[in-house]
Amino acid sequence: MIKLTRLADYAVLLMSCLARRPGDLHNAADLALESHLPAPTVSKILGTMARAGLLVSHRGHTGGFSLARRPDEISVAAIVRLFDGPLALTECIDPDTGECEIEGTCSVRGYWQKINNAVERAMSDVTLADLACPVMADPLAGAAKPPAGSVLH
Repeated sequence: MIKLTRLADYAVLLMSCLARRPGDLHNAADLALESHLPAPTVSKILGTMARAGLLVSHRGHTGGFSLARRPDEISVAAIVRLFDGPLALTECIDPDTGECEIEGTCSVRGYWQKINNAVERAMSDVTLADLACPVMADPLAGAAKPPAGSVLH
């Protein structure tokens, strides 16, 4: 199974919460309530994203976090890479693992790179601006659809 880590998944969810109100300051406690995530996890993720420059930390009694850039300038890929590193669907295309023992005779390695690139492009094409207008999964069609009564831009 190809799967993001829980932290990457939660980070995307939290960033989508911030993107719905990009001009506001958001504190960890409120984001934990809104996202239904544990407060310590939310704090850890927010700190990581602030250190990486995706969020700005505002100190003080009325402080919190805000997006460092406009929602349309932050991709899902950027968030996922921060927590999971570069996308690599197989060992042979993972730059950190070295060479695969059957690399010289593997007839599908080139296709894995093509698939990996397509997934990377798809994640790069989805921005926080997109996630600010949520869609609900259609279990019968296997695709996303907008919630009833919503209008997508």
